Amino acid sequence: MAAPVDHTTRGVRVAPGPFPWVAMYHSVADCRDDPYRITVTPDRLAAQFRWLRRHGLRGVSLADLLAARARGTARGLVGLTFDDGYADFVEHALPLLARFGFGATLFVLPGRLGGDNAWDPLGPRKPLLTAEGVRRAAAAGVEIGSHGLTHVDLTLADDVTLRAETAASRALLTEVTGRDVRGFCYPYGAVDGRAVAAVRAAGYGYACAIDPGALTGPHALPRVHVGQQDTAMRLFLKHRLHRLRRRPLSRQVTAREGAR
Repeated sequence: MAAPVDHTTRGVRVAPGPFPWVAMYHSVADCRDDPYRITVTPDRLAAQFRWLRRHGLRGVSLADLLAARARGTARGLVGLTFDDGYADFVEHALPLLARFGFGATLFVLPGRLGGDNAWDPLGPRKPLLTAEGVRRAAAAGVEIGSHGLTHVDLTLADDVTLRAETAASRALLTEVTGRDVRGFCYPYGAVDGRAVAAVRAAGYGYACAIDPGALTGPHALPRVHVGQQDTAMRLFLKHRLHRLRRRPLSRQVTAREGAR
């Protein structure tokens, strides 16, 4: 795996201009019972990593990608993110990251450590990492970020819940890892100006969505879902489409972020 980096830097610089490709994963396990299509098998993940390497691309954490972009050295880098903090990350994804020399960011739910994906009404219950599992991933060089406290749609949350899901989750995750937590990932990819403002106020240096719409800036970073059906041709098309569609990334989020 890529050498561990210092993720405790307080400031996160995001240079203006188009943002590199960021792949969004979830669970790495048997995908036969998966109505949400968020699971990839270890074999498929290995094939996708081979595709990246074959095309001169290297997977890195969001912290490393942002730092490289600020230096102007992000060419050939792809952000790898894993949402929800499934226990299978340590069992299946971590060895593959080490094998390929890739880095990644793992977004976890500190309010559900050791629990399961209770927010999914369909499909099987999947166990989530314990605090020890999160620390094991961090010790291996994985950047740990927050996915909120309990996986709540922030665009529907009241003010108290919004603060808990952003600020309280960051404080708890910092306590678990012993490291400053700089990254956030919006549950369900749902984001609006109010959610962005809460994430910024909580002290996060950046935040990931899926398609943030008109919102831009370091707290509304776009990502592309990668799943079991993404073979070489689909990966090629997704990567090319991202290069054609990505918008310039301004340093600030639009004025909508302060709207309530």
